[in-house]
Amino acid sequence: MSFPLERPRRLRQTAALRSLVRETRLHPEQLVAPLFVTLGEGRRKPIGSMPGHAQLSVDLAVAEAQALTALGIRSFLLFGLPDQKDDEGSGAWDPAGPVPTALRALRAALPQSVLMADVCVDEYTAHGHCGVLHTRRDGTVEVDNDATVERLARIGVVYAQAGADIVAPSDMMDGRVGAVRRALDAAGHDETVVMAYAVKYASAFYGPFREAADCAPKFGDRAGYQMDPANTREALREVRLDVEEGADIVMVKPALAYLDVIRAVKDAVNIPVAAYNVSGEYAMLHAAAQNGWIDLHRAVRETLLSIRRAGADIIVTYHARDLAEAMA
Repeated sequence: MSFPLERPRRLRQTAALRSLVRETRLHPEQLVAPLFVTLGEGRRKPIGSMPGHAQLSVDLAVAEAQALTALGIRSFLLFGLPDQKDDEGSGAWDPAGPVPTALRALRAALPQSVLMADVCVDEYTAHGHCGVLHTRRDGTVEVDNDATVERLARIGVVYAQAGADIVAPSDMMDGRVGAVRRALDAAGHDETVVMAYAVKYASAFYGPFREAADCAPKFGDRAGYQMDPANTREALREVRLDVEEGADIVMVKPALAYLDVIRAVKDAVNIPVAAYNVSGEYAMLHAAAQNGWIDLHRAVRETLLSIRRAGADIIVTYHARDLAEAMA
């Protein structure tokens, strides 16, 4: 008996057919747009390594969020840029600081939006590290895990009080998810979501972000608390611990060089998985497009599809506007 020749190309003949059988879909509502916010009014400072993005005062951040909302983007992740820094990063838990101020303004202007706030101190510390520093007996300096965790819990509560739907610890300290969850519950914010940067690698792709947030370490690096790019089993261990401590969403960062890790995490948990399509990944596509080497909109769509296909339910991306405009 002979069988008909298989012809999968039949399903690719027209755009309508291809759309009908498409396995993985992108929609602006799956995307989270980061915003870099400062105090004051009318302040806009373009970020040279991230075309199309800028540090924005709260009023301009609200206007940007409103424009993105009109394109279908409903979720925003806030990073604060203080006017003053200190060794502890105390500006991060100041209720009058840039993130709480922006949260209140955005909640008033866009009550149906999902507001997320990054919980870390690197933008607020004079030394640029993600925690409080401690000098060991041998004279070496390290980040003090437990002292940092106490401050992160304080920050989470301040952000929840200001209107954050989701607080997102990004520091990679041990035990910080549980500490933030307990502090939120004790303060009456038991409905506030915790999105843990559960898997955050010590990556080469963060350079443009460090310009955007003015948070490059003044000495050393972050390899002592961020993850080794070679490790997958460690990633799954970090995810398991964060879920046990109360994380509602877990995130993998960066995305493109770690698609295999996104898939492994997706297979390991039954809660939403987010992926952070980071600044260096964004800058690469824009640089290539500016040189005429690629079609930006096609490359953005293909990139974000790959992250979705790997298993991400949510994508934090600087390409949010690029994709939404292309789909409008």
